Amino acid sequence: MLIKIICGQMEIIPGRPDLNYQKISQIICQAKAKKADILLLPEMCLPGYLIGDLWEQQTFLDDCSYYAGQIAAQSQDICIIFGSVATEAAKINEDGRIRKYNAAYICQNGNMLPGYLGRNFVIKNSLPNYREFDDARYFHSLQKLCAEENVAIADALSPVAFTIKGQQIKLGVMLCEDGWTDNYQYNIPNILAEKEASLLCNLSCSPYSLEKNKKRHRLLAAQSKTAAKPLIYCNNVGIQNNGKNIFTYDGSSCVYNASGKLAAALPMFTDELLELTWNTETNEIHSATLPAAPQQETDIIYHTLRYGTQQFLKQCGINKMTIGLSGGIDSAVTAAMYTDILGPENVLLLNLPSRYNSEATKNIAQRLAEKLHTNYAVMPITESCQHTEQQLTSTPVTNFNSNTTFNLQLSDLQRENIQARDRGARLIAAAAAAFGGAFSCNSNKSEIAIGYATFYGDICGALAMIGDLWKHQVYALGHYLNDEIFKDEVIPNEIFTIRPSAELSEEQTVGVGGDPLVYEYHDYLFKAFMERWHKITPADILRWYKNNTLVAELGCSDKIIQDTFPDNHALIADLERWWKLFSGFAVAKRIQAPPILSLSKRSFGYDHREAQLTPYFSREYYQLKEELLR
Repeated sequence: MLIKIICGQMEIIPGRPDLNYQKISQIICQAKAKKADILLLPEMCLPGYLIGDLWEQQTFLDDCSYYAGQIAAQSQDICIIFGSVATEAAKINEDGRIRKYNAAYICQNGNMLPGYLGRNFVIKNSLPNYREFDDARYFHSLQKLCAEENVAIADALSPVAFTIKGQQIKLGVMLCEDGWTDNYQYNIPNILAEKEASLLCNLSCSPYSLEKNKKRHRLLAAQSKTAAKPLIYCNNVGIQNNGKNIFTYDGSSCVYNASGKLAAALPMFTDELLELTWNTETNEIHSATLPAAPQQETDIIYHTLRYGTQQFLKQCGINKMTIGLSGGIDSAVTAAMYTDILGPENVLLLNLPSRYNSEATKNIAQRLAEKLHTNYAVMPITESCQHTEQQLTSTPVTNFNSNTTFNLQLSDLQRENIQARDRGARLIAAAAAAFGGAFSCNSNKSEIAIGYATFYGDICGALAMIGDLWKHQVYALGHYLNDEIFKDEVIPNEIFTIRPSAELSEEQTVGVGGDPLVYEYHDYLFKAFMERWHKITPADILRWYKNNTLVAELGCSDKIIQDTFPDNHALIADLERWWKLFSGFAVAKRIQAPPILSLSKRSFGYDHREAQLTPYFSREYYQLKEELLR
């Protein structure tokens, strides 16, 4: 028998079950028009997933329950399987609030079919509590419920049975993490297959990060092959956030045949339907939507940033963007991206030179604005900064305890910070309000890692679009924008060749001084601190250095290490300098930084949980340091 299945890769709007219900109703109508027998929809497609403590509002939960019932009412002549929140009024969670489950409903003929343990829904077992996830704060797992009711997990799990065209069908329905079997005790896909599920279905609400699809494909292909069952992966698109991180949802919904081969897949970031034909006799599954060719990293970075930023601006109602344009690569890439997204008429670029800015960077900034055809203005800040300095140092401060007065003194660093704050907090913020819209934070991940930014200056704004890109990725994106998007040298070539500099003092201008980071090395050092699954510390760095494996472990070149560090003392001094900032004062800046559009395996924000502490060096570190400095 041939059964038509549609996988609805829909955009989920977090916290808006009313709008998501409208979208789901449209998809149901489309599926019925296409004569579909089964419609699959993503995990949490009604409420959204990352919605914070909105989960604690009873009226919100009541609405989710109401709309779930409305979906069930539309299941005449079609089986609808969708994810939402389920509640049990007679039970409470550990926090004393009403019991909630991350659940999947299976609806047919206007009814919700039986699920697990006498409930009319399937219950998620594996609740993630890492990175951005905090599921145990809100939801009760199947595992906990089984412990309460003294039932074995394997006995509670079962395929969902229903009838289509007079034939009984058994589907193994999973919710996202239940299919990520690497780090969990129970292999739920295998249990469902052993219990005679003919087809495995994974409803997901899975955010995107670089390289994640490779792992998804490896896991899901292995599951379908081991179980010898076709497997459908249904994911959503859109963006969701936890207050500090904006996550994109790529969709990439797909199907694997019983041999584990990827048979069909939808493109990333598209709101559309995947149509499948399943032969229940041969257990073969087919689709006309073939998988797309793999993309290069920079191509994916561009499309993810563009999609995520566009969705974020739409969600916030931001139609215009103001950007401080320094003549460096970070602001240039940010300006080009916002121009691409909003159109040049909705972008205001401001060059805010002090007496330390070179003619080279001022010229580069203007040429970039001309190439992008944006709005552009030059607003010098030397006089306003001098006024601030003069006001601070010449105004007497009265000490009422001793009845004496004194004058404040400014260090060179404090004078530099005055310039950064004058640009950000005074001019750019005010210009953004006058222009109508928001202003951007241009900080990259390397700078955020060690707090190479000024409080209330260049680390403020509505969104850190490139805040999860290392400096070398920013350069690569700049070349991509020129070559592939604008097909012109809109970002002047000099930006790629001059040494980056903040241009805040005589000793720190283009051609003199420059940024204190050697990005060809420090990008990879900081990446090791941040993105390894097991956190890397200075002790690991010294151990690798001592064993001559540092280059292989970090992924940088041997030459850059030799050129940067003439001896062991230099490498250790550099390591301690940046570790103290990374795990010390930079944390305070990251806490107050704008939300970051997350791309990597681990991004700053609530994806990377941290507290303000004093930097720590382990006993092993001090032993290795002593050996290397002898």
